[in-house]
Amino acid sequence: MRTNIVIVEDEEDLLELLEYTLQKEDFETIGFLNTKNVAQILDEEDVDLLIMDRNLPGVEGSEFVAKLRDEGLDIPVIFLSAKDSDEDIEHGFLSGGDDYITKPFNMKELILRVRSLLKRTSKKVHDGKIAFRDLLLDKNSRTLSVSGEKVEVTKLEFDLLDEFIRNKNSVLERDYLLENVWGDSENYQYKTVNVAINRLKEKIDPDKSKDYIQTVRGVGYKIC
Repeated sequence: MRTNIVIVEDEEDLLELLEYTLQKEDFETIGFLNTKNVAQILDEEDVDLLIMDRNLPGVEGSEFVAKLRDEGLDIPVIFLSAKDSDEDIEHGFLSGGDDYITKPFNMKELILRVRSLLKRTSKKVHDGKIAFRDLLLDKNSRTLSVSGEKVEVTKLEFDLLDEFIRNKNSVLERDYLLENVWGDSENYQYKTVNVAINRLKEKIDPDKSKDYIQTVRGVGYKIC
């Protein structure tokens, strides 16, 4: 599966050039001229990297990233900005950036930095935190927070939710869940999966208003 990169850049010509160059390097790209629909895409798509301008219409890029970080965003972020003072660069890192490239820039250097950052962070999701919507799993402490509030879950429920989030928007069959969460698809029944998911849903969505985990009749479940 190809790496998916979201780019937010309000200069249309530069955005097109960035997308063209990254696609030539075998990356998938989703480009935006402003931040209007970015948060939704980050929730809905499996995004590996965010490249963010700072001088954007409506909101300053570093403020937008800081807000995403507060909400649990854990993917790497590269700022690409004409703001090039030492204070600007420091502010970018303090706002949640993992790298900072000043304009004008060399496209080859950008590609090298993209590859380097992706290589460094490719295992981060397995070692630290993983987020989806307002759910935040901390793998180090094995705790779950929903909208910032800690929710007690069992080890099985934690692992089940982790599997769903890592495969967000994909339908997971019951056999797959038995094999990858329970580790045994022969000695458990589908009812075991159904009961565990219903218990998990009660804990993370007690008033049934968020509908995180949906049943795909005859197939399995997905989180979306």
